[in-house]
Amino acid sequence: MLAALNSFISSNKLFSNKDNILVTVSGGMDSVILCHLFSEAKINFGIAHCNFELRGKESDGDAIFVKQLAKKYNVSFFVNHFDTNTYAAEKNISIQMAARELRYTWFEEIRKKNKYSFIATAHHKGDVAETMLINLTRGTGIHGLHGISMKQNKIIRPLLFATREDITSYAKQNNLKWREDSSNTSDKYIRNNIRLNIIPQLKKINPSLEESLYQTAQQMNQAEQVLNKKINECKKEVLEKKESNTVISFKKLKSYEPVEFFLFEILKEFGFNGDAVKKIAAGFAGGTGKQFFSETYSGLIDRDNLIIHRLVKKGSHAYSFTKDSDSIKTPLVLQFKKVKRTANFAVPKSKKTIGFDYDKLAEKLTIRKWKNGDFFVPLGMRGNKKLSDFFVDNKFSLLDKENTWLMLSGNDIIWVIGHRIDDRYKVTDLTKNILICELSS
Repeated sequence: MLAALNSFISSNKLFSNKDNILVTVSGGMDSVILCHLFSEAKINFGIAHCNFELRGKESDGDAIFVKQLAKKYNVSFFVNHFDTNTYAAEKNISIQMAARELRYTWFEEIRKKNKYSFIATAHHKGDVAETMLINLTRGTGIHGLHGISMKQNKIIRPLLFATREDITSYAKQNNLKWREDSSNTSDKYIRNNIRLNIIPQLKKINPSLEESLYQTAQQMNQAEQVLNKKINECKKEVLEKKESNTVISFKKLKSYEPVEFFLFEILKEFGFNGDAVKKIAAGFAGGTGKQFFSETYSGLIDRDNLIIHRLVKKGSHAYSFTKDSDSIKTPLVLQFKKVKRTANFAVPKSKKTIGFDYDKLAEKLTIRKWKNGDFFVPLGMRGNKKLSDFFVDNKFSLLDKENTWLMLSGNDIIWVIGHRIDDRYKVTDLTKNILICELSS
């Protein structure tokens, strides 16, 4: 197995003899064997262990065991304790996802701080098989069938040449000791369920299941590389950036078959799922004006184009500044200038350069998106007007409304930026000081 490790590292150029590797060690059989093999191969390495505090004394026992392992090999040892349950609750994610985020973030911190070249995990062919079966049940498509990469940025997986049987045999031959994670015997987690119940049944059909799925994963990975080249070619052809929007030309997209497949590959990065893509593809036949939403983006059909725009929650992301500011750059670029009113002062007529009665303004001004119930007094009118009605009267599309920012003085909307100011804050014959606001294009 040592010869197989050296051959795998060399043939795939995972790292060189000069590199120092940070090995992630849980205390289980796989990571213990990786440490043993690295030691036998004279590879420079250190050990990092995460205590997720999920199994009480058992977790503490794992940490002690791994510390002793590092001492045995005379290598650096790093340990961190995480309140995984709290982190998962705060992020509203699963325990498994929380543990993954916590450990990989910390591993990278340790790698950088201590100048390790790579982070090595003990994934093997059995893990590849489990991952492929999980993704297959979830319907992730070809992207979920390339298994686990042997090298991904600074993460390397030197044991991917070995099956679970290879690892178990090596552990017994070398009388290695390891820790058993009691949670691995529970099939309430999908990965454990597949490992304990599904894979044994499939191995009755194909005893070499892990090897077969690994080879399939390699072929899928190669196929995906070819496919990605075509998808990137399509994106260059049909996508165009226009200000804060992304525009997809359906006319150009039609030259790529099957259209729905390429549309899905383009739209998935914007959070649109398969059902939404079907509706969008059908929507092009229905004409202009149809709008579709993912959690973070909207898609508006405009003739032969789909205009993608990032959603901003109404009323969120408020930006404050004082009325004596010279300029702001977020969320818009605005220049401010206070001037005294003179007899020959002319009120700016541009929608992008406007003037307010400075002395009527509150000290703090705010810019935000609109929300339900907003109203103002449009210039030239006397009564309040709901902003939603103002949008309708001025034929704002849904995309226009999402792109519109408001300026407020206290709780009053004083400017629908780029469109209309509030009559109560206009410059009059009684105005002494004027605040000029200029919106950059």
